Amino acid sequence: MSCKDSSGLAKNVETVNNRRHAIQMAGRHGVQIFARERDSLRMTLKILIIDDHEVARAGISDLVLTSGFAVAGSVSSGREAIEILNGDSSVDIVMLDIRMPDSDGLNTLEQIRTNHPSLIVVVMSAYDNPTYIARAAALGAHDYLLKSAPAGLVQSTLQHAFDGKLPPEDSRLAHVSRMMSQEILAADLPPELPLTSREAQVLRHVAFGLSNKEIAKSLTISVETVKEHVQNILRKTSCSDRTDAAVRAVKLGLADWN
Repeated sequence: MSCKDSSGLAKNVETVNNRRHAIQMAGRHGVQIFARERDSLRMTLKILIIDDHEVARAGISDLVLTSGFAVAGSVSSGREAIEILNGDSSVDIVMLDIRMPDSDGLNTLEQIRTNHPSLIVVVMSAYDNPTYIARAAALGAHDYLLKSAPAGLVQSTLQHAFDGKLPPEDSRLAHVSRMMSQEILAADLPPELPLTSREAQVLRHVAFGLSNKEIAKSLTISVETVKEHVQNILRKTSCSDRTDAAVRAVKLGLADWN
């Protein structure tokens, strides 16, 4: 029996028990269908997809559906997504692109996390950029995937996120998050950076491209405290501005994430 025939058969049988024999007769493809539907009886994740490229949305939607999850919506902008989320409390996970022409994905991430703090957001981007990853981590993204990631990795990331599991240690976001939370001993700093441990930690965030507000979120300190640390960094390093300080930190290896 062909895959097409087994799919047609699956549509005509109403219950899992009555379908078991017919699906198994369809071979491997039928068994996969049965497994997906068995899992859907336990829990169906509802996923909102945000990406400005129609082809990307279609591809992600297909992956979501073939994984046994449900597509709660598929939109091209952060504004549309916010409207959906404000009127629909059933969304479990948001899959969010970073760069969109009419709305910055990171700003959308911040709005979602502010309005819906318990909602899981997985960033999916074409850009393997440490600044994007660090900002996404600071703003509360659960994980950061590349659009070139294997289907199995995307599926497991979504399921693990919903199950409340942390991203694997080798994920990009987990790696950058560890760097940002890691204590930097003043004694280990080069002479060009005569800073305290906390100032060095703030400088690492600056080198990753985070704003004062994002640094405050990441380190759980006030924005005013961040500003004070930045001023001390500029004074102690004789840097003209935060960009100068960031460049120096990168050159001295403070933000080497590889």
